[in-house]
This record gives sequence, C-alpha cells and structure tokens, in this order.
Amino acid sequence: MSYLNDVWFGVIEGITEFLPISSTGHLLLAEHWLGKRSDTYVIVIQAGAILAVTLIYWRRIVDLLTGWRDPAHRDYLVKLTVAFLITAVLGLVVKALGFELPETIAPIAWALVIGGVWMIAAEWLAEKQQDRSEILWRVAIAVGIAQIVAGVFPGTSRSGTTIFAAMLLGTSNRAAATEFAFLVGIPTMYAASGYEILKAIRGGSGAENWTSLGIAFAVSTVTAFIAVKWLLGFIRSHRFTAFAIYRLVFGGLLLGLSAVGLLS
Repeated sequence: MSYLNDVWFGVIEGITEFLPISSTGHLLLAEHWLGKRSDTYVIVIQAGAILAVTLIYWRRIVDLLTGWRDPAHRDYLVKLTVAFLITAVLGLVVKALGFELPETIAPIAWALVIGGVWMIAAEWLAEKQQDRSEILWRVAIAVGIAQIVAGVFPGTSRSGTTIFAAMLLGTSNRAAATEFAFLVGIPTMYAASGYEILKAIRGGSGAENWTSLGIAFAVSTVTAFIAVKWLLGFIRSHRFTAFAIYRLVFGGLLLGLSAVGLLS
C-alpha cells in the first residue's frame, strides 16, 4: 500500500507541477490522506516533473546551446541565465532570512482563490497588448523574481506566476511566455533537488526511503510529460480561464473543509 501511495504522489505532482493550479496545494491535501512526506521527497519528485520538461524541450535546449553564436540564441540564453541567477541569489537571501510561510491549508487555499481571480484579470490585460513572442529584459527579470514569489507564497503556482508575469510585461504570446517560464524552471528545480539530496546525504539521514522516492520520481516524470504535452497543445487555441476557475473551486473547497474541521 505504501508504494501505491508513492504512485499517487507521483501522479499528483506530475499533473499539477506545470499546470497553473499549484502543486503545493494538491500535495498538501495528498499528505493529509496518504501520509506526510519529507522536504527532500517533495523536491525530488518535483525534479521528476522537471526531467519531463527537459525531455520535451531537449531539441530547443540543444539548439540554444550549440547555436550560441547566433545573436538571437545568445540573447535568449543570456536572459535565461539572468532569470535563473536572480532566482538563485534571491532564494539564498530568503533562506538566510528564514522567511517562509507555513504550508497550512488556509493560506494556500486563499492563494489559490486570489490567484484564480488574478489569472482571469491578467489574461484579459495581456490580450489587450500586441501579440509579442520576444523575451524582453524586463520579462526575464520578472520571471526570476516570480519564481521566488511562488516559492515564498505556497499555493500561488510557480508556472502560473511566471507565465503571467511574462505575459503582462511584454511577452503576450501564451506559447512564448510558457516556454520561457518552463525553461527557467529546469535549472532552478534541478539545483533545488541537488541541494536537498546533498543535505540529506551529509546529514546521514536514514529515514528517507529511496525506493519510495524513486517510484514517485519515475511516475511524476511520466505523468508530467503527458500533462505538459497536453498543456502546450491546449494553450495554442485556449485561454487559461479553465485553470483559473478550477483554482477558485479547489481553493473554495479547501476553505470549506478547513472551516468544518476536516482539514487543518
């Protein structure tokens, strides 16, 4: 039964990590029913989802790295690097300051609801702009900051925050904003996962069940691959409104369950 729970964790993480609906909120609910998991466990299965995105975008990544002499490729790579470095530096500052909100139901539920309203408003504003696929400098900087905002405020959704930051600040094309947001997430989550694994190994933690973690990681990778492939096709002809409505309903449900004492 324990390994079946790991499969469920992998499925939930794989579906929710890149859809703008907050993986944190869903994993918190999963932990309530399936048992608490360590920070290492959660971050490493997130890396499984990142591996899926790496596989999906591998041609794009290879083209960027091998074609760095091309001015357009070089410009894109530099902006990706700057966005990642902003996240890394601010992430270290946030950790050093110990600034971290508790991952409890109420604040995550409110973040889901507020984020749903914000997504509807943000897409409406973005659609009033000229269709633009170019990644501007202000977009790269904002995406780097947005990743930290999403990390500090559980329930906001890393993908949702970064995509809409890009769309509002000039990259109004949904596909272009999504690609940049996902590509920035690749080194960010690999770095976070590597840090957590190193910390667990150096701490001599014998509590981590690496078989369970491996199962969840593999399931998360496969599920995320399917989910992201579907999302990239979906956003070509659809708005993000359906995800915003889902956030409102899911956030409202969590608030209701919390109010009657079924969740805490």
